Amino acid sequence: MVASAAPGGWPRGALGYCANVHPGADLAALEANVAGPIAAVRRLRGLDRMACGLWLPAPIARALAADPGRLLDWLNAAGLDLITLNGFPQGDFHGERVKEAVYTPAWDSPERLAYTLDLALILAHCLPAGQAEGTISSLPLGWGPDWTPVRQAPALRHLCHLARRLAERKAQTGRHIRVCLEPEPGCVLETTAQAIALFTQALPAAALDLGLDPASLRAHLGICFDICHQAVMFEDIETALARLATAGVCVGKIQVSSALTVPTPDRADLDALLTPFAEPRYLHQVRTLDADGRTLGHMDLDQALADPAFARAKPWRIHYHVPIQQGDLGPGLGTTQAAIGAALDHLAAHPGQRPHLEVETYTWQVLPPKRRPQGAEGLVAGLAAELAWLETQMQARGLLAGVEP
Repeated sequence: MVASAAPGGWPRGALGYCANVHPGADLAALEANVAGPIAAVRRLRGLDRMACGLWLPAPIARALAADPGRLLDWLNAAGLDLITLNGFPQGDFHGERVKEAVYTPAWDSPERLAYTLDLALILAHCLPAGQAEGTISSLPLGWGPDWTPVRQAPALRHLCHLARRLAERKAQTGRHIRVCLEPEPGCVLETTAQAIALFTQALPAAALDLGLDPASLRAHLGICFDICHQAVMFEDIETALARLATAGVCVGKIQVSSALTVPTPDRADLDALLTPFAEPRYLHQVRTLDADGRTLGHMDLDQALADPAFARAKPWRIHYHVPIQQGDLGPGLGTTQAAIGAALDHLAAHPGQRPHLEVETYTWQVLPPKRRPQGAEGLVAGLAAELAWLETQMQARGLLAGVEP
C-alpha cells in the first residue's frame, strides 16, 4: 500500500504518472496496460508498490462501475495502487483527431456528471486502505469559445450535485473522493484568478441556492494544478499556488508537466523549428505577451504559424507536454522545466500542503519522429526517467520521505 505523504515528504512509491499516455479503448486494453507498461515502470524504479493514475474512457468506466473489483484485482496483481484518476477526456483520447472534442461533454451536460460519478465509485472501491483521499481531475467547465452564461448555470448545479453525492458516499463508505477542475489555456477556467472566483463566488452562491452547505464544496471539490498549463499562461507558479491557498481553494492534485517554448520567435527558421510539433491529434494552444505584458494567443500551433501578424517580440509558450527531464530541446527550443522547480519550492516552503503529484506527458507518441521513444521498452524507459528526474528534484528540496537531501 502507498501511504499518504507524511510531514517529512512523499514516499517514492507515492509518485506516479498519468496513464493517459497509453491507448485503452476497452477493458482488455486497460488490463494489458496495467499488467504491461505501468507495472514495468514500477519494476524499473525498483518499487514493490507504486501509485498510478489511470484514464478510463466512459465505456470502460460504466463497465467497471458495475464491477470495480475486477480493476482492483488487476492492480493488486501488478503491484499498483490507484489513488487518482484522469477524468478530463471522457471519450477516446487516442483517436486520429482529438482537438476540441476532448472538452466534450462539458460540465453543463448530465453525461459529464454521470461519468464522473462512475469514476468516483471506482476510485472509492480501489483506494488503498489508509489513503486519506482519492482525486479525480476534470475539465474546467468547458471550452471557452463555446461557453455562454446559459451554460454556466447547469454546470454549477451539476458540480453542486456532485459534491452532495460525494459527501453522501463518504458518510456511507468512509472513502473521501475529491474532484479537481484543471484550468487549461482556452477553457472557461484558464487562469488562477478565474479558478479562485469560481470557488469563492460562483460555486458557493449556487450551493446556497440549492440548499447545499458550501462546506461540501470545499471538502469534495478542488483544483488540479497542471504546471504546464499555468506556465503557458505566463503565471508565476509560486504566486499562483500561494493565491489558491490564501483563498482556501484546495489543490488536490498537481500534474507535473512541462511546456514547449520558443525564447526568441522572431527568427527566420521558426516554421522549420515548430512545424514538426504541429501534429493533428491534440490542440497545442500558443501564448505570448504584448508590449504591456498582456497575454495574447492562438488556439493551436498551426494557427499561430500561419498568422504573420502574431506577436514575435516576446517568447512563445506552447501547450505541448514535453518530457520533464529535458531542460531544452536543442537550438531555438526551450521548455518551462523551471516552473516545476518553482512548484516544488512552494511545496517545500509549505509542508502542510500534500497534493497528489502525477507526471503527465501524454504526448510521447506524437512527438516529432526523431524524438519519439523506440517501441514499448523505450516508452517505459522514458516514463521512468521522468520520475527519476522528479525524485532528484524533490530529494534536493527535502520532499522525499526517508531520503536525505
